[in-house]
Amino acid sequence: MPDTDLDQLQRDLLAAIEASAGVDALEAVRVHALGKQGAVTALLKSLGAMTPERRLVDGPPIQALREAAAAAVAARKAALEAAALDARLASERVDMTLPVDTGPVGSVHPVSQVMDELAEIFADLGFAVATGPEIEDDWHNFTALNIPETHPARAMHDTFYVVPSPLRGRGKSREAAKGEGQYEVPSSPGQPLSPTLSPEGEREQKMLLRTHTSPVQIRAMLAAGGSQPIRLIAPGRTYRSDSDATHTPMFHQVEGLVIDRGITLGHLKWTLETFLKAFFEREDIVLRLRPSYFPFTEPSAEVDVGYTLEKGKRVIGGSGDGWLEVLGSGMVHRKVLEAGGYDPAEWQGFAFGCGIDRLAMLKYGIDDLRAFFDGDARWLRHYGFAALDVPTLSGGVSS
Repeated sequence: MPDTDLDQLQRDLLAAIEASAGVDALEAVRVHALGKQGAVTALLKSLGAMTPERRLVDGPPIQALREAAAAAVAARKAALEAAALDARLASERVDMTLPVDTGPVGSVHPVSQVMDELAEIFADLGFAVATGPEIEDDWHNFTALNIPETHPARAMHDTFYVVPSPLRGRGKSREAAKGEGQYEVPSSPGQPLSPTLSPEGEREQKMLLRTHTSPVQIRAMLAAGGSQPIRLIAPGRTYRSDSDATHTPMFHQVEGLVIDRGITLGHLKWTLETFLKAFFEREDIVLRLRPSYFPFTEPSAEVDVGYTLEKGKRVIGGSGDGWLEVLGSGMVHRKVLEAGGYDPAEWQGFAFGCGIDRLAMLKYGIDDLRAFFDGDARWLRHYGFAALDVPTLSGGVSS
């Protein structure tokens, strides 16, 4: 085939390719040129009938025509597809300013939220967070806290006891036994601590579900060795045999403990006032300390906060309409200090405790304590908190 005819065929094919308005039209041009019955394919098939000498002359121009046509088809196809994509993007624009459907998400339980709020508030006051076992022995739970054997709290109808576990001190030194907490509260301030072991070196201890988080305070005092100041809160689950609209067999409690030299009741009142103002996020919190009795503190006081009535509901703050009890407190009893290894003539301290569930009820307007543990997803959606609502003092602990 003369070169002039090949050149003209190439120009015609390239013009047809360039004039293709869509992918379908371009495909028709490709089939016409490069398909099994295409013009360029027919030229390639004719090379087989040529002599070798003629093939060397006509072959390269025909191969060049094929490659040029294929390259033009590929380039035009890419251009058409890009144009189609641009048109689609322009017509199917997404408004990125519209809110995105996040789908179903979980929520933080009010108890967990309040625990985080308490940790944030007391961390700012220099308190650490301490934890301890929920299955406790009666020495840490009762005896070391100056709760006598005849106290009603030790009764089976108030406390959940588990299978007794003997603590065997056979062959151990008195110091080793003391290190395991196997010693009794002295009956008088001057009496030294001594392990409550039998002559054979063996003692039976009752095991129970802790009735308060106060045993954590005893363990922290023993760990400090009676020679270091302590500032801690101990939040956690506690258990008592009780159940109604305001009591459940399992509930959450937080207790605070400060041990140092020169601690007074004034330090206790300031700490509680600062805590309650930060927790309820009001500056008009008014406290009232009423004399009370707790075996582990002396003097002891119930702490009330004033409230006002707004649209028939009690709102914490002020003292115009009444008082509401929120926690118990007092100066750590000298026998408890001695049980923890501290000399009461040198060290003093205060302690306080309250129900975390009750705090959540007061702050967030929840009426029935039992709803906390029902696992109702609707209730959790209503009272729960978003996972990223981390309490901060700067942003508001409940923000």
